[in-house]
Amino acid sequence: MTPSPDPGQWWRTAIIDIAPGTIRVRGYAIEDLIGAVSFPEMIWLMLRGDLPSADQAALLGAVLVAAVDHGPQAPSIAIARMAMTCGVGVNNAMASAVNALGDVHGGAGQQCMELYAAVDGRAGHGIALDAAAGAEIGARLLRREHVPGFGHRFHPVDPRAGRLLALVDGAVARGAVTGRFAAIGRAVEDALATARGKRLPMNIDGATAVVLSELGFAPEEGRGLFILSRSVGILAHAMEQKAQGGRIKGPMPPAVPYAYDGAAPRALPRTTTTAGGTTP
Repeated sequence: MTPSPDPGQWWRTAIIDIAPGTIRVRGYAIEDLIGAVSFPEMIWLMLRGDLPSADQAALLGAVLVAAVDHGPQAPSIAIARMAMTCGVGVNNAMASAVNALGDVHGGAGQQCMELYAAVDGRAGHGIALDAAAGAEIGARLLRREHVPGFGHRFHPVDPRAGRLLALVDGAVARGAVTGRFAAIGRAVEDALATARGKRLPMNIDGATAVVLSELGFAPEEGRGLFILSRSVGILAHAMEQKAQGGRIKGPMPPAVPYAYDGAAPRALPRTTTTAGGTTP
């Protein structure tokens, strides 16, 4: 017989320890953390198991601020606003919006972190960063793959990217991070410009990937952190839409028609009804 599982071992966690009257997160009493650590520091503690340095917390906080919102034209934000006009609760609106953050809308930061890791792996065999970036970009373009993190459909130059890179450069000067992934990101931008014949500036996803890679986060954690950040914008837009009112607002105003490209109008064949059934 298979032995019955120990109920006390059904869930195992090193994150939190709760007993009557006590709550400890990664060993720290919650009452000591409250009012003493910032939210970015708490996120770091939860994910990494220890408290960050001031520079690490500042860089993580900068990433969380940068990705909070990009307007109602962003599908996740639009979905939250539409959901609120359908009479659902804020939790439903936020969940609907977060569920739209997939590989295409919301996944570029994670994908760019994976790209940088691939370049880092190539360069780890004695190849210079520029050559490693060129080889990786060349291989991806040959496979006709999208290169995440560069260029933007709306901004000629993403105003968020430069600021994030400047913060990384400052942290490098203070010895807080190595600057390895900042160099990789810039090498990828140069390699892409050479391959495409035009420069596609690093966007927020590319810059966020630099910061989070410098901080040692895994690519999948990068997506989760983006979702945490964007959830703030989703909440703000959901509540603004609730205050504005409106009922069943779709993705377009009613005066803007959709494009129909189906069959022309047609009628069913004429039929007659008899005692034995229906005949044409």
